[in-house]
Amino acid sequence: MAYDFKSFASRLGEIKEWLQKELSSIRTGRASAVLLDNVKINVYGSQMPLEQVASIVSEDAKTLRITPYDVSQIKEIEKSITAADIGVSLVTDEKGVRVIFPELTSERREILIRQVNKKLEEARVSIRTERDEIWSNIQKSEKDGNISEDEKFRSKDEMQKLVDHLQKELDAIAKTKEEEVKA
Repeated sequence: MAYDFKSFASRLGEIKEWLQKELSSIRTGRASAVLLDNVKINVYGSQMPLEQVASIVSEDAKTLRITPYDVSQIKEIEKSITAADIGVSLVTDEKGVRVIFPELTSERREILIRQVNKKLEEARVSIRTERDEIWSNIQKSEKDGNISEDEKFRSKDEMQKLVDHLQKELDAIAKTKEEEVKA
């Protein structure tokens, strides 16, 4: 009986999605509403994502316009974006908040590339953790007599192929993001 890798493959897919989401929040010099996804606004006593309390529109390549549905929230939006520390300038008027993304300096680009590599390493650690857990399960199955020793090593090879394939995909995703940051 072969080891079932469906849950393992599903978990690896989740790790890949997590990395893509994390890297999309790293700015590359262009204004993108995705960069504000992690900003939470204190609205009427509860924390809400920015996109639920305001519309976010790109005015140009370097500027986003945030128009709150309730203009009394402008100060709270400004405070939350400032607290998020994403390296932007804010201009507030009576209609909302303008978020201006400055040009990336070479120093800032290096910091962002380090962030990309840090996120990649976090994904790799998650993969290793999952792999170790599956390997323990495979060894336990062999010990319990559910699979043969040959099947154990076939399963190990199959597991490693899945891990290697995902590692290549994650490296490619990180490399693409690095290139965006450098551009």
